[in-house]
Amino acid sequence: MTADALKTQFRQQAQGALSLNIAFIGISAGLFSALRHQAGSAADLARRMGLDAGYVTRWCDAAYAFGYLEEDDALFRLSATGEAMCPEAPDSLMPLAVQSVLSAHMAERAAGLMQGGERPGESVLGERATVLPWFGPMLEASFGPLFETVICPALPVFAEVDAVGGEVLDLGCGNGWYLRVLARRYRRLRGLGLDGFAENVEQARARAVTEGLSDRLRFEQGDIHATTLAAPVDLIAMNRALHHVWEQDQAGIVAWLRDHLKLGGHAVIWEPAWPADRAQLRDPARRSLAFQNLSEHVQGNHLLQPEEIATAFQKQGMAVQMFRFSGNNEAVIVARR
Repeated sequence: MTADALKTQFRQQAQGALSLNIAFIGISAGLFSALRHQAGSAADLARRMGLDAGYVTRWCDAAYAFGYLEEDDALFRLSATGEAMCPEAPDSLMPLAVQSVLSAHMAERAAGLMQGGERPGESVLGERATVLPWFGPMLEASFGPLFETVICPALPVFAEVDAVGGEVLDLGCGNGWYLRVLARRYRRLRGLGLDGFAENVEQARARAVTEGLSDRLRFEQGDIHATTLAAPVDLIAMNRALHHVWEQDQAGIVAWLRDHLKLGGHAVIWEPAWPADRAQLRDPARRSLAFQNLSEHVQGNHLLQPEEIATAFQKQGMAVQMFRFSGNNEAVIVARR
């Protein structure tokens, strides 16, 4: 590829990043959602949202330039692309914009930590006040449909828990999307979600109330290191969360999961599948894993190969099944006590 062709390629990529940055502002400030309900001028939009008119005007200019807005007689309305960015839209593109800004933050942190080697932990996710409230919704929009339509029907263990009116513990529950999917599908199943971020717990509780599920679902702030259950449960789920605690005490974490399950209970572990062969990272479907693993390093974590997870549970005397989804990029390990 010539130098001019490379410049053209990267300029196009930079334009894409700028577009997602503009979209994130519209998502975070509620501007897309407001325009979804009613078109208006920049001044009208600022008044309705209680925002600074100067910022809203400049955002409208930028959103118009990147094709998120159309203008008729000085009134802005959403284009089809702007509609797709609304968090409320079916199959919303919101996760792409949130991930773009979060990735830029993680890249800046990684660059600054390279020399000293510090790994500050998951607190870095809360360093940007506008990003944290969207972390749970981003994960829900990204992975909720896959879980509900593909993974959930493929795992009979959920129906088994439902048949006995059993309890599911979701460690690292985020905004509660996983338990809400289960509770909608299985009417007898009960759930407890734990998460380290108060923002996520508040969202989870509110959404459970909105969906009429709060009689069967509870959400608390906490984590695996400071939790002792009053009684063992039927199923413990960790969704893209086991790698967050793996480096601290691999054997101890797996033993904790086993010991807090009823006899015959299951641990259901969903993780992005880190490939054994580095060359597989060149696959466009896996490239994002490479950056995710860099950002996980900042947080004191690393992505795991499914086989090492399965082996760890087998060493604790548990029977293991492994399921692969999304072109082998997602792995679910089901371990029975």
